[in-house]
Amino acid sequence: MKIIFFGTPDFAVPSLKVLYESSHEISAVVTAPDRERGRGRKVSATPIKQFAIEHNIPVLQPQSLKDIQFIDELTNYRADLFVIVAFRILPREVYTIPLKGAFNLHGSLLPKYRGAAPIQWAIINGETETGLTTFFLEDKVDTGNIILKEKVSIEPKDDLGALHDKMSDVGSELVLRTVNLIETGEYKLQPQDNRDATPAPKIKKDDCLIKWYEPAEKIHNLVRGLSPIPAAYFERNDKIYKLYKTKLVNDQNLLPGDIKETKNEIYIGCGEGTLQILELQPEGRRRMTTEEFLRGYSLIS
Repeated sequence: MKIIFFGTPDFAVPSLKVLYESSHEISAVVTAPDRERGRGRKVSATPIKQFAIEHNIPVLQPQSLKDIQFIDELTNYRADLFVIVAFRILPREVYTIPLKGAFNLHGSLLPKYRGAAPIQWAIINGETETGLTTFFLEDKVDTGNIILKEKVSIEPKDDLGALHDKMSDVGSELVLRTVNLIETGEYKLQPQDNRDATPAPKIKKDDCLIKWYEPAEKIHNLVRGLSPIPAAYFERNDKIYKLYKTKLVNDQNLLPGDIKETKNEIYIGCGEGTLQILELQPEGRRRMTTEEFLRGYSLIS
């Protein structure tokens, strides 16, 4: 089949790669415009664009998805199918172009965790299992009929970075299976039950703020779900500290927010239980282990 692939970040690259290496034809990719990235604010291409250029795939980067010229260009490719992985919301005039429709890969077992940050919220909420879903697009976001699902376990050691990479690889195989099913027509759609829907909204700065009066396990899951980006944080002595790795430990008899430091360890009391800080980043400094931090810094003074 002739496919146009829509995607932007690293998460989408394995899906594009597996389709490129399959019997299907990638007619073009649609990705976000080049923009300033990183500390140096250098203008750079998206990971999807970089892959496309390396493999001589035409690239479309519309500022507006409703631009008439863009829609005409998409139509002229006469693609059989649109595949969407980690991209913006497509308007109806775009996703209805191909004969066989347009489907999206979503990072949860829909209808659970509808929204922009399903992987983050699954970890933050202490889930031990999540998954991926492919579904045909409809006007309302993340509500279309389901084609396939694949479960993924969330291990206690998994943070956002680790689970993201694991789900990206599993998702690529699910995308290929979905495309093959659509080509043959041998699939049975499953409507979503809206009564089981849960939200996974975009992560905001307030969501990242640690509240030490909450249970240690809840804070630990918040740290896992936001590591490495954007990272959970707290304020101490008018400075911001980001946390990347923590450990649940036996109660150190600390009140919420109280800190105990040894030569190589930091403990902070919570509403229930205690957290040991393993990796952190002081404001204006690099990410470091607690042992490195304590060689020149302290949270107490």
